[in-house]
Amino acid sequence: MAASLRLGCSRPVLRYLLGSSVGRRPEAVVTSLNHSVGFRGFHGTAWLWGEAVSAGDALCEIETDKAVVTLDSGEDGILAKIVVEEGSKGIRLGSLIGLMVEEGADWKQVEIPKDVGPPPCPAAPMSAPPVVEAAGVASSRQARSAGKPQIRLSPAARNILEKYEIDASQGTPTGPRGIFTKEDALKLVQLKTSGKFGESRPSPAPPTTSAVPLTPPAATGPSSYPRPMIPPVSTPGQPNAVGTFTEIPASTVRRVIAKRLTESKSTVPHAYATADCDLGAVLKIRKKLVKDDIKVSVNDFIIKAIAVTLKQMPNVNVSWDGQGPKQLPSIDISVAVATDRGLITPIIKDAAAKGIQEIAASVKALAKKARDGKLLPEEYQGGSFSVSNLGMFGIDEFRAVINPPQSCILAVGRSRSQLKLSEDGEGNTRLQEHQLMTVSMSSDSRVVDDELATKFLECFKRNLENPALLY
Repeated sequence: MAASLRLGCSRPVLRYLLGSSVGRRPEAVVTSLNHSVGFRGFHGTAWLWGEAVSAGDALCEIETDKAVVTLDSGEDGILAKIVVEEGSKGIRLGSLIGLMVEEGADWKQVEIPKDVGPPPCPAAPMSAPPVVEAAGVASSRQARSAGKPQIRLSPAARNILEKYEIDASQGTPTGPRGIFTKEDALKLVQLKTSGKFGESRPSPAPPTTSAVPLTPPAATGPSSYPRPMIPPVSTPGQPNAVGTFTEIPASTVRRVIAKRLTESKSTVPHAYATADCDLGAVLKIRKKLVKDDIKVSVNDFIIKAIAVTLKQMPNVNVSWDGQGPKQLPSIDISVAVATDRGLITPIIKDAAAKGIQEIAASVKALAKKARDGKLLPEEYQGGSFSVSNLGMFGIDEFRAVINPPQSCILAVGRSRSQLKLSEDGEGNTRLQEHQLMTVSMSSDSRVVDDELATKFLECFKRNLENPALLY
């Protein structure tokens, strides 16, 4: 009896199905990927057909939106078939990736089920009935294939030309960088409706290097080259020609980050507030802890101060679910970690109830898993408040983009020395050196208005400058 490994089911399902009656083909998965996880890739396996697999052995690695998740075996058996090849992309939930048989069974006789085959290649074009193209569009494509110069069309111009079945080569583009604009298309429509379409000016000849320039060239300096209407793509393995570009393949994480950042900046009304915090007391406590061989960072104190402030001001610990604000039951702080694959935000669960030392240990462990690509979905999905610290890179201050559905993110800059007038213990005003740090809070104005954000920063600053309030 063979078990098929699929993406989407849980381990209990696999154990149940492997114990089912003979004659029933069990289907299950050995991973707990959330159905909200996006695009996936198969990173391959170190196992070969016919090898014995024990429960808990790592079968393969599955690339999700933000991490590479290890797929473990839920039962003992023999790996009979590997359906998905290493490096495959676009694997969906429920796709068949392999087959296992019980120990002692003939794994060579196992066949791939007829109802489910290997996942289709996402790049393969789907078969569709032939579509009759408009005469103008077909003639335009034939003209391009025949060697005529390609014309860059604006979206509005393209729609007008396709609607009236007009070839763009009958007109002259007047837009910037040779773009055929909406006005150019409307001129051709007017010529066609007035019956003067045949008298339109001929299409411009393609630019050549031997063409005589309209204006005299400069006496000195390198000679210019004709700029192509559409920059050609460079050929792999060959030197880049003048005016070409090279396409850079985007990883799964980069595409997801680009999509979510664009959605955040275009749909979330960002508001910003900035404050300077004095780190004198925090640095003194940190030095004492270092003497006791307790290593904590300033960022650990910041995470604790955020969590305590959210506990004192629960109306900031909210999110926007698309319909309205939602109060969150726990205080989970997302910490931005830079990796080779992109930015990821592992979560410190229930940060308000943890001490500084416990937070430091959690941050180190999660950051290592993030850089190794071993974070589980539940370790980076969710969270109620984010913090991004670029102080170690020498950044004084910056403003971060909110991570929806969260409502706030705190951007932390570096600590810097600054002279300020302050009163000493005797009440005398003196010029003293202070270690200041600038923090900028980005908030969703739909749930955290400017007044509430200002009060939060005031409370956060008070808690951070007085570490005794953090316990």
